[in-house]
Amino acid sequence: MPQSFTDFLKSLLKGILFLFCGSLYGQTVPVGTPVIEDMYRRQQLLGKLDSSISFTIRPLYPGAAFRLDDGFDPDKSFAERGLVKKGIYETGDGKGLVKILPVTWVNQYNTHNPYGWNDGSLIPAAGYQTLFSAGVYAKYSFFSIQFSPEFLFAQNKAFDGFKQAANGSTAWKAWYGLYNQIDAPERFGTSAYTKLLPGQSSIRITFDPLSFGLSTENLWWGPGVQNSLLMSNTARGFAHLTLNTTRPVKTPIGSFETQVIAGKLNPSGYSPQVPGQPGNMVALYKPKPNDWRYLSGFVFTYHPKWVPGLFLGAERVFQVYHNDMGHKFGDYLPFFTSLLRDSFYDPNTGIVSEDVAKRDQLAAVFARWLWTGGNAEIYFEYGREDHNWDARDFLLDPEHSRAYTMGFRKIFGLDGRPDEQIQVGFETTQLATPSDDVVNRKSGYWYAHSQVRAGYTNYGEVIGAGIGPGSGLQTLSIDWISGIKRIGLQFQRYEHNADLYYAAFAAGETRRHWVDYSGGISGDWDFDNILLSASLLYVRELNYEWKFKADPDLSYYNQHNFDANNIKLNIGISYRF
Repeated sequence: MPQSFTDFLKSLLKGILFLFCGSLYGQTVPVGTPVIEDMYRRQQLLGKLDSSISFTIRPLYPGAAFRLDDGFDPDKSFAERGLVKKGIYETGDGKGLVKILPVTWVNQYNTHNPYGWNDGSLIPAAGYQTLFSAGVYAKYSFFSIQFSPEFLFAQNKAFDGFKQAANGSTAWKAWYGLYNQIDAPERFGTSAYTKLLPGQSSIRITFDPLSFGLSTENLWWGPGVQNSLLMSNTARGFAHLTLNTTRPVKTPIGSFETQVIAGKLNPSGYSPQVPGQPGNMVALYKPKPNDWRYLSGFVFTYHPKWVPGLFLGAERVFQVYHNDMGHKFGDYLPFFTSLLRDSFYDPNTGIVSEDVAKRDQLAAVFARWLWTGGNAEIYFEYGREDHNWDARDFLLDPEHSRAYTMGFRKIFGLDGRPDEQIQVGFETTQLATPSDDVVNRKSGYWYAHSQVRAGYTNYGEVIGAGIGPGSGLQTLSIDWISGIKRIGLQFQRYEHNADLYYAAFAAGETRRHWVDYSGGISGDWDFDNILLSASLLYVRELNYEWKFKADPDLSYYNQHNFDANNIKLNIGISYRF
């Protein structure tokens, strides 16, 4: 009898594992993977991938979401040519394998000043920098390890920073007013920068469609292509515990995707200013606490069954210095608290408890609508940096402390060329304070905070939209695509921190905005096992670092120009096993 009961338990356990694990393949395609990641999204626009997958919570799990044996072979052409093996080692029972991950080498060069975002562990630097990554993925049943470390070297050349204003001026006071509330140094030290990083690594326990683990992978939340308000791959990945879905969970009312995280954010260790202005540093700089921050957050996406291709989502994050953190359940998962400030107000004491907690929150909602019949998508993301006082306050002033991203992409067929298409995309992101807030109700900078003075950063780079506080970006892209191959043109207008511009300089100096106009060419190509990605971008920077000097002998619009030219070159190469 006991032996029979033991056999029963064994059989039951095997059945549960088979039900939840099945042909689980938990390997991820890291956020920002050259060539591959955007290829999946294009395939969905073309109607070749499951239209219930939102692409708003990444990294992707191609094995679970798309039922692919190899996530780095999105169109299966690699396998069809016999160039890939499922694993270098497979267990006899079919539950385990070991696989070599692609070896990737990324190179970047900026000729004049740091430029670019969504580049993972690369830092904002002038000159040459390179990132090398390789690794291995292993799994058995529901347990998996992805080990993918990265090696980074940056020349980190000197360049002109913000230094044209006189010591102690209004401009310097405004500049430090921002950078005393965010850890975003202009330059990472004064010499070459070298790091060995854990990269896109994780340890997971997965019962499909749920996965729990410890990870240092980059995350991306929301539908944006160029920017994400709350979570992007501009900074290096941070260590975090994660509970997430690996594919949409289908129910009678539609499908759901979600992720909950608890992570650790670290300071950069550098002062904000490029060396050369010691007087301002002594008088105006307030050193930040040498303490790490606890980050908690969630993202949730719903795909209603009655509206094919529509995805609705919400996301929220909190961060607090480790030394300021409480130890109640609500301190570890504060994102379940109210979105309205009056919920924290005690009329007897006049105290707002959320202020006492010394933590910062960001929240956003988003939508993506995929039209597979028209090979197109539209999307938006709307976020708030501050709580509203109550629902009436939100209805009266929805612009207060807001930011947004919106965009579309459309693929057009070419007559007589069924395997070739043209893709057109446009996206705009705005983080600057609305004009009404500037005059009547001053908002804080996005990603900066008076109590959590490292701001929303990890190792000195913003975790959200890489364009940074107060900035705006518009991007137009036109691409020729054929399967995995792509050749495209990109045009951008990037306004640097309009909020700082209005705080630092006299009102009415309409000629002083720092605005970049850029244009360039990029392409992706495959050569059997090799994937190649390259881009060349020319940037014309008008009023670089807001530098401007009015000349009374010249007309209002005919003034001296202090512009800069920058060329940014990127070359990435991956070898797939």
